[in-house]
Amino acid sequence: MMLPGFPHAEPLAGLAGGVLIGLAAAVMLLGSGRIAGVSGIFARATGVAGSSLPRMAAWAFVIGLPLGALVVMAMSGPLEPSFMSLPWIAVAGLVVGVGTRLGSGCTSGHGVCGLSRLSPRSMVATLTFMATGIATVAIVNALI
Repeated sequence: MMLPGFPHAEPLAGLAGGVLIGLAAAVMLLGSGRIAGVSGIFARATGVAGSSLPRMAAWAFVIGLPLGALVVMAMSGPLEPSFMSLPWIAVAGLVVGVGTRLGSGCTSGHGVCGLSRLSPRSMVATLTFMATGIATVAIVNALI
């Protein structure tokens, strides 16, 4: 399926990914009563923050994220970012990590779980994430 103006878009893959993220968040909420906020779970696993989630469960979640990506890569082949080098992506990831601690959550916690619960705090956080992302893309496109 081709979208006008987006020749490399894969909307069915995006839909499938979104469904899997929603399913994972629902399973975590229904199974353990916890919000599937990746930054909070990572903070619990590393001991940066406390939580009622057992530390071993947090580590299982954190380890499962890259293992899931490896499974997808094994099935579809490796993906190489064409817009930025891996060191820059690592730096960007660290900056995002700091931001999630400052913002009391990440896109998975606020954007997926918080919005579905109609949390006002999550609405503000998600609007901030989106506005910052749009501004960043506009600046990078203007400079590159």
